Amino acid sequence: MKEESLLAFRDVSFSYDGEEGQRIPVLKSVDLTIEKGSFVSVLGHNGSGKSTLAKLMNALLLPEKGTIIVSGFDTKNEEMLWEIRRHVGMVFQNPDNQIVGATVEDDVAFGLENMGVDPGEMRKRIDEALHSVGMEKYLMAQPHRLSGGQKQRVAIAGIMAMRPSLIILDEATAMLDPQGRQEVMDLARRLNREEGITIINITHFPEEAVFSDHVTVMNAGEVLLEGSPHDVFSQVERLQSVGLDVPFAVRVRHALAAKGIELPFVLHQEELVEHVCRLLLTK
Repeated sequence: MKEESLLAFRDVSFSYDGEEGQRIPVLKSVDLTIEKGSFVSVLGHNGSGKSTLAKLMNALLLPEKGTIIVSGFDTKNEEMLWEIRRHVGMVFQNPDNQIVGATVEDDVAFGLENMGVDPGEMRKRIDEALHSVGMEKYLMAQPHRLSGGQKQRVAIAGIMAMRPSLIILDEATAMLDPQGRQEVMDLARRLNREEGITIINITHFPEEAVFSDHVTVMNAGEVLLEGSPHDVFSQVERLQSVGLDVPFAVRVRHALAAKGIELPFVLHQEELVEHVCRLLLTK
């Protein structure tokens, strides 16, 4: 494993118990490497194995076959489970299921209390974490009164306070409205860019992946495609053949190409509009 690799899957397989004692394969011989400081998106429809992948990343599940290394530790080493989970924080789909405190402050403090952090250090970490996610003004607010996007930001602050190396967003925007999704993704990109935190965003929204360093596409428990957003989303027919969509700009460009109108490959709507306007001006 390369020294700069933060997380690595080596020939990992996993199955769940089905009816009548049958084992249902969910992941099949998966190889995956996450580099330190990167922003990685994992795409796939329901049942593709992407959420199981997330649970394996911080040893909530253990592989049946193969090896998973997190920050140099094998997840099968029970003595290192606490150390592994200290390095890996997870934000789940439903923000209401993550809120445990009566106030925002209590919620962010919860994980630190479990870690036995000194009160003075705890105060510093809570303030820094809430500032990082833009929620410092809500210190004494009741979490149930917050919007979905704000709740997810509080959940991320709770993880930030524990100083992880890696944050996994496991369908963390699935239950949010467009504004909430934008808030969470803007925050994730900023934490990656400014704080150097490695981000893994597990999602079924292709637009969330366009700013990633690397995209992995899961299908039927296997890695179907991986590479840069340009490399992955340029394979429109292959993605659509397994029921996955592509970003809006890619979809429109592909439709125009089918009608003989060629435009440069773009991932962002703003770039698409610019190229279309240039084309119209030359007509």
